[in-house]
Amino acid sequence: MNDTITLPLTVFVVDDEAPARNRLKELLADCSAQLPLQWVGEAGNGQEALDKLAETPAEVVLLDIRMPQMDGIELARHLNKFQHPPVIIFTTAYDAYAIQAFEQRAIDYLLKPIRLGRLFEALSRARDSVPLRTEVLQELTPEPRANLSIHERGKVFLIPIGQVLYLRAELKYVTVRTAEREYLIEESLTALEKEFAARFVRIHRNCLVAKEAIDGFEKGGDEGESGWLLKLKGLEERLPVSRRQMSIVKEFGR
Repeated sequence: MNDTITLPLTVFVVDDEAPARNRLKELLADCSAQLPLQWVGEAGNGQEALDKLAETPAEVVLLDIRMPQMDGIELARHLNKFQHPPVIIFTTAYDAYAIQAFEQRAIDYLLKPIRLGRLFEALSRARDSVPLRTEVLQELTPEPRANLSIHERGKVFLIPIGQVLYLRAELKYVTVRTAEREYLIEESLTALEKEFAARFVRIHRNCLVAKEAIDGFEKGGDEGESGWLLKLKGLEERLPVSRRQMSIVKEFGR
């Protein structure tokens, strides 16, 4: 006789409503009679989820879509920064565009009120699933993220986009500059420009600057550039403006 030990599937629940979390915990307990499961925690918001999952990883995250401050799709993008990203099963009270998008991309979701059979089916497939690609998550929502995120010292840290002064591409990384410090993220500057077009303006092929952070311009650029340097609020650093982007000197000049 071959006795194979099946390790339980670890599950974490994220929902801003306590009754919804309690309902899922009850359903998970019912599912565990036939499917080895281990509930490892819950969170009521995105930041709490990131902190708890950094300490206690889960293989599957049941994730509400509509939440204040940070929706589930943005949180899923930050969870992708984990060394071992969890499989995401979205939960939603809304159908419309979301469900169509999920079906087209074979992304699993649970429509509230969640039924036991549907949850069991989703969890049964979870072992063979792979984390959602960041590119797919980005396609699911037209809204830009409220935060960028980095994986540092074993945790995922959020950088509020409102604090970012500029984004500069350097080799395969992008430097994210705030008034306090610099961070490195592995994202495409072109994709960031598209996502945050309302907030940032390109001043060079390798640099985007927050429009609100522009404090004027001064002469002194290197040969081959436009001859203009951009001044930033709160920083002594000056950024070169390329010839191709000369128009911003007139548009944002003080």
